[in-house]
Amino acid sequence: MILTVTPNPAVDQTIKMNDGLESNAVQRSAEAQFNSGGNGINVSQFLRALGSDTVATGILGGFTGYFIEEDLKGYNVPTDFVSVDGETRINTTILTPTSEYHVNQKGPQADRDAIDELIETVQEYDPATINIGGSLPPGMDPADVDRIAAAGDWDTAVEIHGEALAALDREYEYCKPNREELMAATGVEIDSVDDCAEAATALQEKGYERVIASMGSDGAVMVTPGEALYAPALEVDVVDTIGAGDSMLAAILWAYEQGWNDERALRAGVAASAHLVSVMGPSVHELDPETTMDQVTVWSLDR
Repeated sequence: MILTVTPNPAVDQTIKMNDGLESNAVQRSAEAQFNSGGNGINVSQFLRALGSDTVATGILGGFTGYFIEEDLKGYNVPTDFVSVDGETRINTTILTPTSEYHVNQKGPQADRDAIDELIETVQEYDPATINIGGSLPPGMDPADVDRIAAAGDWDTAVEIHGEALAALDREYEYCKPNREELMAATGVEIDSVDDCAEAATALQEKGYERVIASMGSDGAVMVTPGEALYAPALEVDVVDTIGAGDSMLAAILWAYEQGWNDERALRAGVAASAHLVSVMGPSVHELDPETTMDQVTVWSLDR
């Protein structure tokens, strides 16, 4: 079973506009929706869409936290969150015909008692794999991520912001930064696939067994103990990029759970991501990467 830890969940508000945004004007949206969000929550949703067992935990508060728990019921995601004072944040994405705009709140304070309770919650489930992902709330630092990862005999995947990623001290089985997070964690400027492979290798040497670096429309690089792989993104009509990297990670963890090798796992991740960017919002009820995996090309890179 794969348990996800989202320290700083969010209600993801997605607003679609028929026209560009104007200053000092009242405009009406064409569509709007709310989804439970945050890296770990998204990964759990995608794991359920893939038919895998999962539990979502993390830190929630207020009516927005209540919305997340209720929303996840609709995706058959079991939850066991730690409650704190304050309101879980709302992250807003505005889609116009030519641009995307993102406004993210910071989230409620996570005190020491909440973090200790979160660790105890993870230990109660004793999962085979945990995924710790998303931003860290006020009051939580990289040392707390290390504590969660070291609290049991499980494999740990991390997908946290670049500066925090660079500050982790223990070794991890999986790490999935995007291009910006990888640059922040390594200081390597990424303008090409080779640059990405160089940065992912540098990050791997800091204590990550496998680094999966997503590069949006440029595809993804996976650096393993034995090789570096590159897969271009599939060509699809892109509607919304929110959650694309999370779907990639979920599909890759799911693939390893099936006993698949690195190349096939990367194919699954890229195929899942292509499906997600073709729909609005970060949530789906069904996800089957095997239908398009054969369309994904994977190359071995020189290291």
